Amino acid sequence: MLRDFKLLVLLFAGSLTGMAGGVVAPILPEMVQQLGLDPGLAANLVSLHCLTIALFSPPLGILADRVGRLQVLVPSLVLYALFGIAGAFMNTIGPLLVTRGLLGAASGGIAAASFGLLASRYEGEARSQALGYATTMLTLTGIAFPLLGGWVGSYQWQYAFYLYGLGIPIAMLSAVILKESPRKQKQARTTDGSKLSTVLRHPYTLRILLCLGLTSVAMYAVVIYAPLYLKQTIGAGTVLNGIVLSSRAIGAAAISAFGAKLLEKKLGANKAIALGCGLMAVTLTTIPLLHQVSLILLTAIFFGVGFGIVLPMLYGTLANLAPAELRSSVLAMGTGAGFLGQFLSPILLSPVLGYGGLEGVFYAAAIVSLVPGMLLFIPTR
Repeated sequence: MLRDFKLLVLLFAGSLTGMAGGVVAPILPEMVQQLGLDPGLAANLVSLHCLTIALFSPPLGILADRVGRLQVLVPSLVLYALFGIAGAFMNTIGPLLVTRGLLGAASGGIAAASFGLLASRYEGEARSQALGYATTMLTLTGIAFPLLGGWVGSYQWQYAFYLYGLGIPIAMLSAVILKESPRKQKQARTTDGSKLSTVLRHPYTLRILLCLGLTSVAMYAVVIYAPLYLKQTIGAGTVLNGIVLSSRAIGAAAISAFGAKLLEKKLGANKAIALGCGLMAVTLTTIPLLHQVSLILLTAIFFGVGFGIVLPMLYGTLANLAPAELRSSVLAMGTGAGFLGQFLSPILLSPVLGYGGLEGVFYAAAIVSLVPGMLLFIPTR
């Protein structure tokens, strides 16, 4: 029972990284309107933390291997809460961007340490199952956080930032409940840097990291631009935007929990990933053609199904490429690649927005989503 509770605490801690942008995306149109922000620049409020997660999670993953994962996790959770709440008191774009960047740095520590603790506590099938639980938890909280952000932000957009305060009680629980054996810490401190370099330079590892980044570019296009598109076309408010963003997570959670393993057994990982990429592409091209809420919600769910197939299998493949003593550091690199893709999403798609409008953004994201499924079939020497 205690072991299960420890796992639950660890899963909740890791899921906060998904909350970093989830609670802000539904209220972004209101922030743009009330603060008079430029929409193109304001889109970075949803994605800037992704850059600092990408920058900080790899070195913090290595640091967690050396000094202990819990010693990185607890301070990161506290800083996450403080930097997150601070956004409620900022009224101009500059300070808002600074707090979002600092929030991302703290999230990088959470991601690196929580993945490291999962990797160190479980082996074999148990490790794969724990990573599956982590993916499912991320998708389930992906349902809750946009809903909470949209609901709380419907009263006043600043209130949504107070949700980041959840980092404090989770930090307290982590400090009391989670323990790390001295043997594991000592073993982690002796991590061979040359072996890590060898793993990361392997062509297939680099290919998986690139696939994680590209998948995140396509996924985050929905997070950033779907609320703006829905407000423009059907006048959607924060609550409806939160529901639509949550719908994609419903599909991801359902396939991660019930169908991903079956697909992998039937098709193999590469073919299943290609199938998921294709489903993401089809749903992205459909979004600009729809104006009925029910059809938009259904499309968002199927987009989530595609994403729920691709992401866990990419992380599972990456974990299998790494030896046990390097697994947490390698997974931290995967986390960094994924969040770098999320950060680059509005930067890469912004020129498309200026040329082809919001509809063009979704078509471009569809093309991006197809690339990972093709990359995996290129022969590796």
